[in-house]
Amino acid sequence: MELKHHTHADARDVRSLLLDLHDTAYSDSTDPFHSRERFSGYVDRWSAREDWQCVSGWEGGTPVGYAYGSKFKPGGWWKGARRPEGVRGKILGLSELLVTPQWRGKGLSRILHNALLDTQDIDFVTLLVEQRKPRVQAMYEKWGYTRRGEVEQLADAPPYAVMVRDMRL
Repeated sequence: MELKHHTHADARDVRSLLLDLHDTAYSDSTDPFHSRERFSGYVDRWSAREDWQCVSGWEGGTPVGYAYGSKFKPGGWWKGARRPEGVRGKILGLSELLVTPQWRGKGLSRILHNALLDTQDIDFVTLLVEQRKPRVQAMYEKWGYTRRGEVEQLADAPPYAVMVRDMRL
């Protein structure tokens, strides 16, 4: 898989790519929470951060997935969640990790994940996983994450498990 690295400076140029891949991944969903319009707000908020980093993956010239996130400001954490005891220092919020359906099950998620983390100087990485997706949570546990809480960020959002990985180990 060919990897392309993007920063905040590239956000405008990569926005449509992220939205199109999201549309492909959620083409069967009728849940308004996963709509393009809703997701575009998240893309815009995250990519507006100066330290936003994104890695996109390509197979044969076709985009197949991405991972992106940025560091929390000192004292920052996921909206509506308590920061777990002992999680301090430089913390990356991994906001999105997505591989299109036809490319899932081939190890590409891990490649994208690791490519993004390899560019970071961090003590911890954290992400949110829909609680109704235990297989995804189990995948992150295999990658060294532990469940450290849960959160319901918005009234119409699914409940999430808060996962944390200590990068100092």
